[in-house]
This record gives sequence, C-alpha cells and structure tokens, in this order.
Amino acid sequence: MSTDDSPLTRASLLIQLREGANDGAWREFTSLYGPVIYGFARKRGLQDADAADLMQDVLRSVSAAIGHLDYDRSRGTFRGWLFTITRNKIFNFLAARRIRPQGSGDTTTNRLLASHPDASEGSDDWEVEYQRRLAALAMERIKGEFQANTWRAFWLTAVDGVAVADVAQQLGMSPGAIYVAKSRVLARLKDEVDQMRRQEDE
Repeated sequence: MSTDDSPLTRASLLIQLREGANDGAWREFTSLYGPVIYGFARKRGLQDADAADLMQDVLRSVSAAIGHLDYDRSRGTFRGWLFTITRNKIFNFLAARRIRPQGSGDTTTNRLLASHPDASEGSDDWEVEYQRRLAALAMERIKGEFQANTWRAFWLTAVDGVAVADVAQQLGMSPGAIYVAKSRVLARLKDEVDQMRRQEDE
C-alpha cells in the first residue's frame, strides 16, 4: 500500500468520502474506525451483538452526515467528531436499556447510567482503541518487508509474550538474533505508526 493510499481520515480521504462514489475510501475508513467504535462500545459495557449493531449505526450516521461535513482542522479533529457521535449513541443505548431493562443487572452498566457523560468522558478509552487499531494496520503494512522467521520472532516475543529462550529454541535462532529481529520490527513499526499519524494530522 502506498503512502497515498494510507487508510486515514486526512482531508483528502474525507473529500473522497463526501463525494460518496469512492468505495475504496469507505472501505479504508471502516477498516480503521469500525474496530475502534466496536472496541470502545465493548469497554463501555455493551455486549458483543449490541456493540456490533452500534458500530453499524454509527457508520450509517457518518455516511448520512459526511456529505454535509466541512472539514476544518482548527475546529477539532474528525476523530473527535466521531468520538462524540459514538459516545452519544452509547449513552442513548444505555438510557433506553434503563427504560426497558434487558435483565442485565450489570453494575458497570448501572454506573454508566448514573450520570450523563461529559464531553471528554471515555476519551482515554477511545484513544486506546484508536492506537491499537493503528498499530494493527501498521503491522499489516510492514509485515511483507521482513523474512518469515524475523516476523515470527517479533510476534512471539512482542505480541504473544513468549520468552526469548523459548522462541530461540522454537525457531532455531540464537537469543541474540531474536532480540535483533524484535528490535528491527519494533523500530520499523514505530516509524510506520508515526508516519500514519502525521498523514492524518495533515
């Protein structure tokens, strides 16, 4: 994937989304933000099916509103706008559940319903979900740059948390080679994430 095809919501992608004729732009948008919306909804207490439904509801709202959205970076980020839509829909969902109880009895849900969230409530969770998804997309983009064993060494140690000695034995590599492989991939991953963030902030 080239730099110009980065799946991020910089102004050029928003323009393509607003025009409504670019299926690729919409796929890239949903690839980045669909999992962020879903993960955030789960953290706010929604069950799997409800979080999936809410994600679709948010995406429908974005699709309906994007044609009228004038992107002005000085007024805040697109991600902030999307966070507000998602947070409000979750609050409405939980409020409706309180009116029509679904047998949850869940104390987390009850706490969430106790007060209307302020403008920043949940923004840390939202950012965590966004960072996690950005890292996943970056890994997809750079994986092909490395030999299979190098990537496996990185994945087993950095993602799965397997001990270096065990990975070295499993892959037939020295512990030193495992450390080098892991650090090479991590450095490249950091560069890719940084580049993707810069592109979004343009």
